[in-house]
Parts: sequence; C-alpha cells; structure tokens
Amino acid sequence: MGEVSTGITLRLARRHERRRQVWILVRNRLLALPVLLVAISVGVFLLAAVSPLNPLVAYLGDRYQFLSATQRESIAKALNLDQSWHGAWLAWASDLIHGNLGYSRTYNQPVVQVLAERCEATLVLSGVGLVLAFVLSIVLGILGLRWNWLGRVFQALMLFIQAIPPFVLALGAVLFLALGTGWFPAGGRTGPDATSSWELSYLILPASVLALTQMPWMLLTLWERAQENLHSDWWKAGIQRGIPQSTLIRRSVLPLSLAPTITMVGMRLPELIVGAVLVEEVFSWGGLAAALVASAKGLDLPLLTFLTLASAALVIIGNLVADVLYLYFDPRVRYES
Repeated sequence: MGEVSTGITLRLARRHERRRQVWILVRNRLLALPVLLVAISVGVFLLAAVSPLNPLVAYLGDRYQFLSATQRESIAKALNLDQSWHGAWLAWASDLIHGNLGYSRTYNQPVVQVLAERCEATLVLSGVGLVLAFVLSIVLGILGLRWNWLGRVFQALMLFIQAIPPFVLALGAVLFLALGTGWFPAGGRTGPDATSSWELSYLILPASVLALTQMPWMLLTLWERAQENLHSDWWKAGIQRGIPQSTLIRRSVLPLSLAPTITMVGMRLPELIVGAVLVEEVFSWGGLAAALVASAKGLDLPLLTFLTLASAALVIIGNLVADVLYLYFDPRVRYES
C-alpha cells in the first residue's frame, strides 16, 4: 500500500509541475505579445515611409499624370498622406485604441467591412488545408513506418513536391484537374446558385493544393523523428520482449514523433500564410490573402498594418499552442522561464 500511495503522490506531483510549466510558458508569451505587436506596427509604418511606392499613384491610377502638383497635394492632404510616418502611426494607434480600425483606400470601405467580407473564406481554406495536410501526413507516416519500401517512396515523392513552387502546383491543378477534366471549378468560391459563402466543389481543389504544399515538411519531420525512435534502445528492448511492432509504433513511436511535428506546425505558420496567398491568387478565392497583396501594393496602411498584425499574432499564438502541446505529448520536455 505504501508503494502505491508513493506512486500516486509522484504522479500528482509531476502533473502539478507540468501545469506550473504550462502556466509560466503561457504567461510569458502573452506578456510579450503586446510589445511585439507594437514593434511590428511601428516597423510597417517605417518601412512604408522609405518605400519607393507612392500611395497616391496607387490610389489615383492613370489619373495621377493628368493632375497638377497643387491638385496632387490637395488630394494627398485630404487622404492624410502628407503626414510623417510617426504622426500617421500615432493617429492609427489612437483610432485602434478607440475601436476604429480605419478606412481602406484600396476597397473604399472600412477595414472592418473588408475583414467581415473576406475573413471566413480565408479561415475555411487555411483551416481545411492545414487539417488535411496533418491528417494525411499521419496516415502516410504510419504506412511508411509499417512498410519501409513504401516509406522510401513517400519520402522521394515529398522531396519532389517540396521542390515545386506553390503557385506552380496551383496552376498545374487548374490546368489538368479543372480545365482538363472539368471535374472542379477553375476559380472562385461560389457558384451561380450558391446558398452559402463557400461550396465544397469549389473548396476541394484549392484546399488540396494548399495541403499538398504543407505535407512535405510535415511528413519528412515525422519520418525523421520516427527513424530516431526506431533506432533507440527502448525500441530494441520492446522488440526483444516480444511486443508487436505495430503496437510499439501506435503507442510509442507515433506520439513521440508527433511532438516535434506539432511544434513545426506552429513555427511554420508563416509558410501556410504565404501558401494561402499564392493559392488564393491563382484560384481567385477572394479572401484576406488577396486583400493583403492589394494593400501592400497600394500602401493602404490601415488595412496592411492590421493584416500584418493579425498574421504575426497567429504565428505567435500558433507557436504557443504548439509548445503547450509539446509539453503534454513528450514528458521528457521541460520549460523553465
């Protein structure tokens, strides 16, 4: 009874220590988040000030060359384009504190309206693409661990896919699977008789392409960690004790290999965002990625800054979630502030 009580006490102590580490990790990251976001927003305005792009030219288009210098100055003043970068940042930050995200010159709409019209489309595409890539990577990883020859085939295939730029994969999918076979729409996210903001037939092809761009590093990371575990002492000991390989893979190798893979998902969220930008552009998806590109071209600072901050916050929070999950998946990992 004494040994059982001691074992329970040790397990409770380990759980308490693990919760303490998670709390310290979350607290430290969340305390640093506002400072990082402020620094990023200042950087956006500073880089825009030294950029060779002229926001007035982007706003007026061909009309710019037909206006006099006086007219250009008048329009720039009306659009608050004559402010210094730090004055513009202070005005934007003040509006943000009061709940006003600003007005987008690119779309001639409040930033809130631009986000409301496009946020769902991007979240659906990115979310489905990420989940699909993760699930397929686990399935292919398990199959590759069970049969080594199949794992080598998957590894070669992933290396080949990784060498292809995402926009080339997207264009190839449009050419062969949309235009060539007619199985999928070539672009857009809604049909003429759509009853929702997105339809499955329009989602399958861009989400699959986005998942395909993320699968190589997911599967290769999983495969690399799994190979390390397959050559470990505990694996050899388990085989010598007569434990089936399939049981060891399912209960030990896969969980220990998933921990670094989950961390890599959080670290490589920027790659998902870049991939979403390219895929959305090719498939005319009409999400936030297209708005990010348009706002960058026109130096539409209220929209550009908010989208940049949202992307940065997503990456930081994604890394935080990944590190928290890593602590739970791998008992060997510790976090100390």
